[in-house]
Amino acid sequence: MGSMQQEPVVILVTAGREEAAAIARTLVSEGCAACVNIIDVTSFYRWKGELCEDPEQLLIIKTTRDQSDATISRVRELHSYDLPEMILLPVVGGYLPYLQWFCDEVRR
Repeated sequence: MGSMQQEPVVILVTAGREEAAAIARTLVSEGCAACVNIIDVTSFYRWKGELCEDPEQLLIIKTTRDQSDATISRVRELHSYDLPEMILLPVVGGYLPYLQWFCDEVRR
């Protein structure tokens, strides 16, 4: 498993629930992620000089450092945005049995 501080979660947003569910289902079934949470959010951002406010779906993707590049590549193939938000955050702690489970579930 390595150091838990090296295992990331990926933060991602999508435009709709269907796209979010399709991405989540694909990542888990292909072994890129152990678990994906989908949360309704409202995003405020500037795009091409305009202030935008849009309903989006926030995905929290639990993966491993070994699979993070493959996860980002797969999301890029599935995502409808030209510039999808994909941010990796390090896991700095947590309930060790859960962290072990998610590392074991991700294909290495």
